[in-house]
Amino acid sequence: MTSSEMKETKRQKVNKLPLYNNCNFDGYDSQKLMLQTEKLRNLITKRGTFEMLIPLCCTINPLRYKQFRELMKGISSKTLTRRLKELEKDGILERHAYNEIPPKVEYKLTKKGQELVESIFNLIHWMIKWS
Repeated sequence: MTSSEMKETKRQKVNKLPLYNNCNFDGYDSQKLMLQTEKLRNLITKRGTFEMLIPLCCTINPLRYKQFRELMKGISSKTLTRRLKELEKDGILERHAYNEIPPKVEYKLTKKGQELVESIFNLIHWMIKWS
């Protein structure tokens, strides 16, 4: 979202919200922010998606499909494959296929994926702190 998209619209007054450390926040256009939240929710709330990101953020090494299968108990191969493809399409994962027999495919987080995982962990820390 660009700063011009975050500015006050003619129809909607943007409230100033007090933030941590007594900072002021001018606010966002709520309609545009709701669209962005929907995209995020659709990305990380599909069954197994968030759980797939955790092993990737705990290592600097890429993970193979087989490792995901071992870690992702209760998720079918079809669902796992679909989620991996979706995360790759969204730029969260990078997939590298080797021309070998048996086939070897590895996945690792992109910079975008690393930022997403860091943000989610910050939210989890907040939740733990305040629950």
